[in-house]
Amino acid sequence: MSRDTELPPLRVVLTGGAGFIGSHLAEDLLRDGHRVVVVDNLVTGKLENIASLRSDPHFEFIYHDVSNHLHVAGPVDWVLHLASPASPIDYLNLPIQTLKVGSLGTHNALGLARAKGAAFLLASTSEVYGDPAVHPQPETYWGHVNPIGPRGVYDEAKRFSEALTMAYHRQHGLDTRIVRIFNTYGPRMRAQDGRVVSSFIVQALAGQPLTIFGQGQQTRSFQFVSDLVRGLRLLMARPVHEPVNIGNPEEFTIQGFAELVLRLSGSSSRLSFQPLPQDDPQQRRPDITRARELLGWEPEVRAEEGLRRTIAWYRSNLGLAPALGEK
Repeated sequence: MSRDTELPPLRVVLTGGAGFIGSHLAEDLLRDGHRVVVVDNLVTGKLENIASLRSDPHFEFIYHDVSNHLHVAGPVDWVLHLASPASPIDYLNLPIQTLKVGSLGTHNALGLARAKGAAFLLASTSEVYGDPAVHPQPETYWGHVNPIGPRGVYDEAKRFSEALTMAYHRQHGLDTRIVRIFNTYGPRMRAQDGRVVSSFIVQALAGQPLTIFGQGQQTRSFQFVSDLVRGLRLLMARPVHEPVNIGNPEEFTIQGFAELVLRLSGSSSRLSFQPLPQDDPQQRRPDITRARELLGWEPEVRAEEGLRRTIAWYRSNLGLAPALGEK
């Protein structure tokens, strides 16, 4: 990854750092010589995601639920708040915990940043746009969310966390960032987390039907995790307080994406169409004008390349033989 983030050595508290995205971010920060304190209660995170980091003298792990008061001894330069269930299976099974980590957890993380005189970054989500009536979605769009639907526990938790973050910035002068993350994939995604990419790859490699909800014509935009991490690092280095979309504007229908996974994995699985869940967005694509102009960021990893890397990781993780041409 190119190093254009212009940050001196830091001590960073990373909530949710044992999760899929958090572990990649922790690894990247450590690689650049920063000190990282991961805080995670391992509800959806896994120790194996950070196992290779625990021998690093600059790494610390604290087992803790950030919905409870958060204390970290010593100086802190940044608090990066990534803690939250993030896949539909998780937040539908953990609705109250999801609301608590978005509200109480964000309040506690902001309180730690304020007490330490640290900067704060909130990992928000494209889900704040709901089932959007504007396409693609710019940060100025307020969204179309059903607050009492089953997905509302995640959508509204993140919308509240954004409002709380901006309140701390305006009232307390806290140095804050808000990133709205669009669909992200890559190694370390849990096999059964219910997200599109992991579900399709695992089903394809097992020779099972790929589950498509609805007619498969709804759209999504998928970014590889290294592009997201680079965007987060750039955002840390720029004084941008308004939300910034980080996502890949390359748009796929769900059926088209399933067919791409089948082709790249060499699977002969068929497609299985199932009823569409309530409030499932019909389209999702980021407008990344703000990221381009303010951060100089845009995605570098195309879908085929990212999927090849991810499929190879799943083959290895599931104990399958590499496909011809895979390393």
